Amino acid sequence: MSSNFGERLKISIFGQSHSDAIGVNIDGLPVGEYIDLEQVQAFLQRRAPGQNAYSTTRTEADVPKVLSGLWQDRTCGAPLCAMIENTDTRSKDYSNLRKMPRPGHADYTAAVKYQGFQDYRGGGHFSGRLTAPLCFAGAVCMQILERKGITIGAHIAAIKQCQDTSWDTVNITAQMLQDVTKKTFPTIDDKAGEQMQAVIAQAKAEQNSVGGIIEAVAVGLPVGLGEPMFDGIESKVAALLYAIPAVKGVEFGAGFAAATMMGSMHNDDFYYDAAGNIKTKTNHHGGSLGGISSGMPLVVRAAFKPTPSISQEQQTIGWETKRNETLRIVGRHDPCIVPRAVPCVEAAIAIALLDLYLLQYRG
Repeated sequence: MSSNFGERLKISIFGQSHSDAIGVNIDGLPVGEYIDLEQVQAFLQRRAPGQNAYSTTRTEADVPKVLSGLWQDRTCGAPLCAMIENTDTRSKDYSNLRKMPRPGHADYTAAVKYQGFQDYRGGGHFSGRLTAPLCFAGAVCMQILERKGITIGAHIAAIKQCQDTSWDTVNITAQMLQDVTKKTFPTIDDKAGEQMQAVIAQAKAEQNSVGGIIEAVAVGLPVGLGEPMFDGIESKVAALLYAIPAVKGVEFGAGFAAATMMGSMHNDDFYYDAAGNIKTKTNHHGGSLGGISSGMPLVVRAAFKPTPSISQEQQTIGWETKRNETLRIVGRHDPCIVPRAVPCVEAAIAIALLDLYLLQYRG
């Protein structure tokens, strides 16, 4: 399986949803960087399951155990390896998946690709559980980036048709990003957040699920991060975002709306501000021109599909019977994965940006 990412900053994620532990190995971190593990834990807690009515009831502390790479709370040059134990698994809930693949999951494709040897419990290595070590790596990267003046934050832009207020992507500040990420339900407009939670609650009551959109912004980026063609800032960020299970679409700046705009409207006029800095009056390009950061806020949105594990009866096939079968999924699942995915999006962006930053400034 390909579970590795990065050029200067290399991460490798290991484990399965129901294995003894999951974790990540991070190689290439700058030496001497202070890592506040309490801050890392607080970041992981935003993603952790079992915290509210719209989350799975699976309860995991998600306390990382650092095995190597830190000495006296600073990076020491060795790969930083962290492990998170799985303590609340119920593998029996997945016993029927050996015979019937779940619609919307990787059960079918994984079984064919790995000839039936895949760990099907809880989705195995394809589970959203693997976003916990991704968040550990992202939290580490975010601390390093913040010391370089780069701040990343995200909010829930939409749940089904219910939409949040949008940021002014020209004038957004680090403080605005920090204010929304401190919220239990991270929306800019709290009333919109209440409406979204009601939509999730209704889906849960109907034994169904809903999806949504997360909008993330990075401010403080220097001009010049990203390479042409395959290692552009959009390519790197999108690759990591698509590693998050349930992400089905990614857009930058105006995104797909750009297809409806005239060039005179989409182009962002340049100007010098009072301090002599070059900026753009609008930010339809979303902070990236030619795959290279422009110095304007990097704006990215990720669309999440509805959680495929629902309690309603669904149609599937039987591996052994060679017939069409009926399946009712049991177990503990999120009626909407979006609220817990907000820090995952931030983490993915942080990993990609630090990799590009190290590539730019360390040759």
